[in-house]
Amino acid sequence: MSSVPSFFRYHVFFCTNQRAQGETCCQNHRAKDMQLYMKQRIKSLGLNGEGQVRVNSAGCMGRCDAGPVVVVYPDAVWYTFVDQEDIDEIITTHLQQGQIVQRLRLEVQP
Repeated sequence: MSSVPSFFRYHVFFCTNQRAQGETCCQNHRAKDMQLYMKQRIKSLGLNGEGQVRVNSAGCMGRCDAGPVVVVYPDAVWYTFVDQEDIDEIITTHLQQGQIVQRLRLEVQP
């Protein structure tokens, strides 16, 4: 198989799933608001577009109990977050500097 470069340097997915009332889900933690915030910040920093960063929302990614969750590909690094400051740290440290934000990282469960 040949190595084909990715269209985006980073592709970021936020779980924005909303479950029934009383059930754990990422949207209970304002996940959609945080996804839109990151998307706007990426655009304002000039980091969006081909060869750069793409931010998308996703349905359930199966990690609701660890939520809210966001995953950065192609690195396959899973994060959780609380507020815009956490999102800014992911942008600055991971998406701009290429380093993992260890304090926000979720370990992948086998």
